[in-house]
Amino acid sequence: MPGLPTTQTAIVAQGPGERAIQHDVPLPILTPDMAIVKTAAAPSSATTMPAPSLLSALRLLLPASWPLVIGLVHGMNKLLPQVGAFSEYVGASADLLLKIPESMTFEQGASFGTGVATACLSMFKELGIPATLEQLASGEPAKPEDRNGKEFVLVAGGSTATGTRAIQLLKLAGLRPIATASASNFALAERFGAEKVFDYNSPTAAQEIREYTGNELAYTFDCVSQADTTQLWYSAMGRAGGRYVALEPFRDTVAQTRALTIEPSWVMVLTIFGRQVALDGEYGREANPEDRVFGGKAFAAVQALLDCGLIDTHPVKPMPGGWEGVCEGVDIIRTQAMSGQKMVYSVA
Repeated sequence: MPGLPTTQTAIVAQGPGERAIQHDVPLPILTPDMAIVKTAAAPSSATTMPAPSLLSALRLLLPASWPLVIGLVHGMNKLLPQVGAFSEYVGASADLLLKIPESMTFEQGASFGTGVATACLSMFKELGIPATLEQLASGEPAKPEDRNGKEFVLVAGGSTATGTRAIQLLKLAGLRPIATASASNFALAERFGAEKVFDYNSPTAAQEIREYTGNELAYTFDCVSQADTTQLWYSAMGRAGGRYVALEPFRDTVAQTRALTIEPSWVMVLTIFGRQVALDGEYGREANPEDRVFGGKAFAAVQALLDCGLIDTHPVKPMPGGWEGVCEGVDIIRTQAMSGQKMVYSVA
């Protein structure tokens, strides 16, 4: 590619839990559906899966007049090993990129791509909420009166980067998002549009949710996805049951407690690229072109919201250190709980 170097700096996995910064990594080889971009900011990730989904704020390179963008890529993919987000130059799926509005910084944008992809795929496809991407793509937010009588949707983990995305999209789509969070993060979930927030540490949380929803909660999106949270949100759902979607495998023993009324599943966001997810066990997925088509529509809908100034970014904590800082950040968030914000490193 004219004007680009032949090698770059990147963080490369050396083995389980081991990584190193290398300065002689080849640039990605592009497929026809990809764009070459230069990374400006990247978040730290504590993902322990062999192929984490990572995101960056990016600058499109060809042509030079193209806009600044944000998106996500499938890092550490053994089927496409040259593609990763923790590198100077990224080969990104062109239909899974968003143009950054002038009001958004690179650091803010770095919190955006994966949360958008996960929330959209989980709610509008897997969970089957009674709303459509077309409603979002119209760029016209639902009016308060439009939500009268509409369905509640519980976002468990409402202060996470995916949770805040989910809450805001639900509200814009005209549904009634409720959320769980720690008491210190109630204001954050409410700022993004949660109608009511419940303290997941409360021993009566499930009862409080049943009372608030009239014992009719039919949709739960679990962004925490731990064994104890699955049981808690199962207890919070209405008498008629409904759909429960998590971001990690759930325990069958919990699912069996309401097997006749609640249909559970969990989302692997990497399927949004439409390619095979070459992971072991239940994390592996066959290629699903339908998810890629859905992803393109979802990102187009969110772009309409961005263009109209209707969607905000998750709070970020700018961190120093560049690529070295990214490596250190992985260790930080593996040992310290990050609540209500995402660490982001400028690497431009």
